[in-house]
Amino acid sequence: MDNSAPLEFHFVVDGNDFTSAGEASVEVKKILRRIGLDSEVIRRVSIAMYEAEINMVIHAGGGEADVSVTTDRITLVMTDKGPGIADIELAMREGYSTAPDNIRSLGFGAGMGLPNIKRYTDELHIESEVGKGTKITMSVNI
Repeated sequence: MDNSAPLEFHFVVDGNDFTSAGEASVEVKKILRRIGLDSEVIRRVSIAMYEAEINMVIHAGGGEADVSVTTDRITLVMTDKGPGIADIELAMREGYSTAPDNIRSLGFGAGMGLPNIKRYTDELHIESEVGKGTKITMSVNI
């Protein structure tokens, strides 16, 4: 890869359709494979991005994902205009979930999204304002 210019991708995450949830992370996985990145790096990026996408669909009605790939890291910025996270520390606890019962009945909302994002990334920063939305910036070192 050229050191001077990162590869950048932008995706819109549809918040009205669970069947399309995860499409952006699948596309990023394909791109990273074509670039020839290490399979473990690809796995970690894919899991973290998928979890963030699902959270956007469950809680925020969708959002946007921006991906930047440089020679040393992959940075993902997930932004939504959802209800925001009132207590980020609480939301980071495994098993804590605010997903409604109808979402849980579909097999989502187990409270592992944010913990898994933290587990599979090298850096994680969450900015959230109740009533305004959430921005999750995460990166995986290559």
